[in-house]
Amino acid sequence: MTLEEILLRSEKPARYSGGEYNTPDMDKPCDVRFCICMPDLYEVGMSNLGLKILYHVLNEQKGTVCERCFAPALDFRALLKENDIPLMSLETKTPLRDFDMVGFSVQYEMLFTGILYMMESAGIPFYAKDRDESYPIICGGGPVAINPEPIADFFDLFMVGEGEEVIVKLTELYKKCKAKKMKKAKFLALAEKIEGVYVPSLNTPEHRKVVKKAVVRDFDKCYYPTAQLMPTLEVVHDRAMMELYRGCQNGCRFCQAGYYYRPIRFRSEQTVKKAIECLIRETGFDEISLGSLSTGDYPYLEELLTDINPIAAKAHVHLALPSLRLSSFKKEFAESSRKSSLTFAPEAGTQRLRNVINKNVTEEEIRTGLSAAFDQGYTSVKLYFMLGLPTETDEDLMGIVDLVKMIRRLYHENHKGGVNISVSCSVFIPKPGTPFQWEAQISREEMSRKQYLLKDELRKVKGASFHYHDRETSELEAIFARGDRALAPLIELAYRKGAMFDSWTEYFKYDIWEEAMTELHIDKQKYLGEQPLDKPLPWEFIDIGVSRSFLIREREKAYRAECTPGCDKGCQGCGAMALALCDEVKK
Repeated sequence: MTLEEILLRSEKPARYSGGEYNTPDMDKPCDVRFCICMPDLYEVGMSNLGLKILYHVLNEQKGTVCERCFAPALDFRALLKENDIPLMSLETKTPLRDFDMVGFSVQYEMLFTGILYMMESAGIPFYAKDRDESYPIICGGGPVAINPEPIADFFDLFMVGEGEEVIVKLTELYKKCKAKKMKKAKFLALAEKIEGVYVPSLNTPEHRKVVKKAVVRDFDKCYYPTAQLMPTLEVVHDRAMMELYRGCQNGCRFCQAGYYYRPIRFRSEQTVKKAIECLIRETGFDEISLGSLSTGDYPYLEELLTDINPIAAKAHVHLALPSLRLSSFKKEFAESSRKSSLTFAPEAGTQRLRNVINKNVTEEEIRTGLSAAFDQGYTSVKLYFMLGLPTETDEDLMGIVDLVKMIRRLYHENHKGGVNISVSCSVFIPKPGTPFQWEAQISREEMSRKQYLLKDELRKVKGASFHYHDRETSELEAIFARGDRALAPLIELAYRKGAMFDSWTEYFKYDIWEEAMTELHIDKQKYLGEQPLDKPLPWEFIDIGVSRSFLIREREKAYRAECTPGCDKGCQGCGAMALALCDEVKK
């Protein structure tokens, strides 16, 4: 059976056909062919901004061609296997194992088995030690690189931190090594000298070297793709994206991204405006998302909206403002958004617990922000909270219910009709690189008790709905988040037993993981329990710029329910400023 016939028999052929509008020239002369992979379906991978940036930045380089590959759905994988066809790239249908370099963008821990799934589909051995010179260099990157140890044995190298500049340095180095016919080992030894590159085979748990994360220092001049690919089918986030700034000034103590991407660096209003105009002109999207970790904190947002709204409106393009904080929400922002539903994340139901997690938002700010939204015509609000935060009590849980009741009363003070309030509760996961990296995760039994307590109470509130995350998924994510190299055999065994697409509810099978842990005598409490302060953690050789002493001070302040001002209120001495050399950050 030919590939064309296989595509026609697959559930969604557009996932694998390629040919999207704005696809770069794949036929240009090149010295290195790179394939960037996302171990999830096309619809998820094509929604990821990091993948878009790296894909386009590589294709802008002379002598480099970058293609894409996503995890095949089970039906397509079965057809490939039946016809003895290896997994291949979208653009030129080149088998993955024929590339010079293959890079996996790993956005979260539940994608770990997806890496092995794609490797097996491509005929590439799982472990780096089993791959000879005939196989491509296997690279890893993305947020999980803050603790790459659970999957370290599968990779030749990792890009730690921000990848725009590192990935170019790596491919340029590969070209030189390839021209001199150097062996893989020599390339890896040279690659390790690049800031932000971690080579597991040269950095064992017994012989640690510090790996400093890569940081884009002049963010205003940083490359940004405006001729972004247009997906061939509807994807999760079916819109163009404009990154206003990187980092976050707020310092929420549970938030890994807020610490990992420090220091905060802004693009100027003029740079953003010019990029948005290019996005409107060079893509066919009817929506552009102005994204960052907390979009409302962009200091030039009001001026930007004033300038760009008329241009977008003329082109029939909508500007979306995700990631707004209640304390930064303003009437002008509501006027720029579609009157569908607003999403906010108070994270905790009481002021005490919000102080513990350093969520610098008060109930009065919540009232003010929502009043502005309701006055602009919004009748639906989505609220995100966490369960199992350090020091949390049932009183804090009831605070969530009280907050929902307050919002309902607030709406009915000046508005007629009904208001819909959707409450979504995830489970707290202690993440590396945060002040809570030493905390224990609550047991699954306690997760269940808290979830059903809230469910019963919110059922009594008219117009409120309640959604919560899967307990088993939350537990496994916590195990991987603080894992070490002992977990690589677990990932392999669980995959061979049938674990895959673990981030998809319909495919996730926790019993497989528990069975594999039992067979390998892995004590999950080693990873789920409270971690010792007097011993180095498996990931602490990764230098993210934020000092250990600062994280400990923040943890101590959390237990005293003391807040730390945001970076916009003055430097708090976390250490990340030492990574920033650009003039804007120094101000």
